[in-house]
Amino acid sequence: MHQQLILEKISGILEATDDAYDVKLTKLIDGAKRIFVSGAGRSKLVGNFFAMRLVHGGYDVSVVGEIVTPSIKQGDLLVIISGSGETEQLIAFAKSAKKVGASILLISAKSDSTIGDLADAVFQIGRSELYGKVVGMPMGTVFELSTLVFLEAVISHIIHDKGIAEEVMRSRHANLE
Repeated sequence: MHQQLILEKISGILEATDDAYDVKLTKLIDGAKRIFVSGAGRSKLVGNFFAMRLVHGGYDVSVVGEIVTPSIKQGDLLVIISGSGETEQLIAFAKSAKKVGASILLISAKSDSTIGDLADAVFQIGRSELYGKVVGMPMGTVFELSTLVFLEAVISHIIHDKGIAEEVMRSRHANLE
């Protein structure tokens, strides 16, 4: 019962998400010198998943907050995943990126927010009215799972569009595990 509820909710959110985002995000990624991915809490975990897949796809990617993350510069892209677009730490990251001339993409449940105002582009996952209380999916679960599936679909688009073989992706996978 709950599995079906979750699948139906995520499907509804993704059906209400702009179909052109995969192509738009691919262009943003391809146009960037380097990609930086950020989020907080569970959204950061979704970002980590996305960053790993981008590395598998051959992109130069860093996760914000890791000890080895380099400084962001002009020509780079900062992808921020934030359901509210109001997380203080992420607002600070957006301001720092903007100050040096990096591009900023916000992936959010809301089209209007503080980070959205700083961003060059905002991709709204679903529509705001679809995010009301959902029994069994508390505290942002709907956004996080929908965004995870959305970003995995973007990776699928990239793999298909660029003809990246799974063997090539596997060769880029961590081997110090």
